[in-house]
Amino acid sequence: MTDLVYRSVAELSGEIRTGALSPVTLLETVLARVERCRGLNAFITVTADAARAQARDAEREIARGQYRGPLHGIPVSLKDLIDTRGVRCTCGSRILADRVPSADAAVVERLRDAGAVLLGKNALHEFAFGITTNNPHFGPTRNPWGVDRIPGGSSGGSGAAVAAGLGPVSLGTDTGGSIRIPAALCGVVGLKPTFGRVSRHGVFPLSWTLDHVGPLTRTVEDAALVLQAIAGPDPRDPSTLGQSVPDFRAGLRTSVAGARVGVLADEYHQEMADDVRSQFRAALEVLSGLGFRLEDVRFPRPAETRAAAQAVILAEASSVHEGWVRERPGDYGPDTLDLLRQGLFLTATQYLRAQKVRALLLGEADGLLRPYAALVAPTTPVVASAIGQKMVALAGREVEVRGAMTRLVRLINFVGLPAISVPCGFGADGLPVGLQFIGRALDEATLLAVAHAYEQATPWHTRRPPDPPEHL
Repeated sequence: MTDLVYRSVAELSGEIRTGALSPVTLLETVLARVERCRGLNAFITVTADAARAQARDAEREIARGQYRGPLHGIPVSLKDLIDTRGVRCTCGSRILADRVPSADAAVVERLRDAGAVLLGKNALHEFAFGITTNNPHFGPTRNPWGVDRIPGGSSGGSGAAVAAGLGPVSLGTDTGGSIRIPAALCGVVGLKPTFGRVSRHGVFPLSWTLDHVGPLTRTVEDAALVLQAIAGPDPRDPSTLGQSVPDFRAGLRTSVAGARVGVLADEYHQEMADDVRSQFRAALEVLSGLGFRLEDVRFPRPAETRAAAQAVILAEASSVHEGWVRERPGDYGPDTLDLLRQGLFLTATQYLRAQKVRALLLGEADGLLRPYAALVAPTTPVVASAIGQKMVALAGREVEVRGAMTRLVRLINFVGLPAISVPCGFGADGLPVGLQFIGRALDEATLLAVAHAYEQATPWHTRRPPDPPEHL
């Protein structure tokens, strides 16, 4: 049954709808896989009994002709900072280790309405404030492609779960790359929608003006299906936008041949390891062969943007945690506590200056993207580092792992644009490399169509990691 756990939502839903596959059979196969791969530490909580009840309900509904759509009967996991009614939501922390929400987050309500089977809660970096998912309270999550390597973060459990066949879909959050980084390092698809496209009601905040919720999946089509289910305005989240939600799956069939794609060729975006550069160049050749018109472009003020984004995330995160940092500092892991304390020293003037930079950049980024279907760059400039590794080599110098991994993704959170990471090959030690497409605001349809065209022309999304060793 190994093949079954690696199939896409689009494939599975077709069989479920016709009765060729039972949601109960699918769930039990996935649960067995979760048990087999416990050593990856991709889950904090597995809700097996509740999931079985949901799968039986889905089976009965479908048999009665009450099919709800392509997520009906599909196992879905959630990053463990997304509220789930009656199921603990730890945020990967000691402070909230026993918290049990009384209501679902908005995205969970919408997944339930779509008939999804909620499988459990995925591991994450403590309070989502990091990129390794080396969690001091719940242990490190391991990358299925190399169990001594990080899966990325902060949605590392989500990336590892989808890559290892522990369910075809997980929802993560992305504040400075936290969906796209694990997608790239684990060789799966990760979509950060436009800021405001998806409600964050019931999602524990890291940085309220930078946080996004989005899916990690096996294919671009699956990402479109999940976005369809969770997108849309929500009066409980004032940041959500009122625009209608297009048919993202149908948009994949739109021809984008001949469209202009901007290659981020400024010095900032061209700083990457040799193995990543090799795969990136090969990906550009594929895009050119598909008929895309590639043109070099420069992202406005990348270094200034990165500094301003760092100021915003530090200030806003520290505001959320200020009371706990003062009263319960010993309950945080060292790296999270250090970042939160840094934020407490930022002044209001520094925060407001960063927001002024943001206002300027919003217009500049919009102007840059207007002629293009998408921009393209690597997702991360290096492949997955070893668990516990502090520094990596980049462009002939040693840089911190956190800085390297967020270098090419954080800027996009700051301007709220949609972006997607898709697999584009393998680098050093056979570890995945990710390709990032960046789209126009609220134009996920075109972004998904471009990414889908690339994905369908390459074999990378069909590759599977080896089974983890038994001793883990």
